[in-house]
Amino acid sequence: MTHEFDKDYWERRWRDGAAAGPMGGSPPNPYLAREIGELTPGTALDAGCGAGAEAIWLAARGWRVTAVDISSEALARAAERAAAAGASEGLRWVEADLGTWAPDERFDLVTTHYAHPATPQLEFYDRIAGWVAPGGTLLIVGHLHTHGHGHGHGDEDGPPAEASVTAEAITARLDETAWEIVTAKEEHRTITGHGGAEVPLHDVVVRAVRRAAM
Repeated sequence: MTHEFDKDYWERRWRDGAAAGPMGGSPPNPYLAREIGELTPGTALDAGCGAGAEAIWLAARGWRVTAVDISSEALARAAERAAAAGASEGLRWVEADLGTWAPDERFDLVTTHYAHPATPQLEFYDRIAGWVAPGGTLLIVGHLHTHGHGHGHGDEDGPPAEASVTAEAITARLDETAWEIVTAKEEHRTITGHGGAEVPLHDVVVRAVRRAAM
């Protein structure tokens, strides 16, 4: 099934109970700690923050986080989670369409986890990569394009093809004169879904550092 991934789509998903499942109560993505846990905290942008697990994790470790999502429903839940965790300080929630919104600064870290707006997926990654400051880090965690099933926010058939990519497709768009590729992996793991069922996830993880201007 093809989705538009526009504001109406995401508001419906959060309003109709997606937040009661993995989207709303999941812990921070494990790749976040693995890939940037040793970085010195600075400014961060979480693009498509959803219920805020990653943004809250970053803020709790000293990052100054701008967390952006198109869904007001998601952001309301994220703010509640942050308050309950005592991690509201250092967090700024922004309701915006990442296909048209642009920040007025660049960041030490720009990260996104499974976000797929109406913009074509690779163009979305191009767009957020432009928001990384010289010397800063880009961390993309996305749905891996496979011929089998994937991770679909509770959908049995996994993500649609237009919302999935490969590590090679992402890294091919990062100019090697401007970026150092640190991680480019295709990962497979499982989470516990509804009713205790094991749900397979097929992920792509790319971390790159923007080279400082000469």
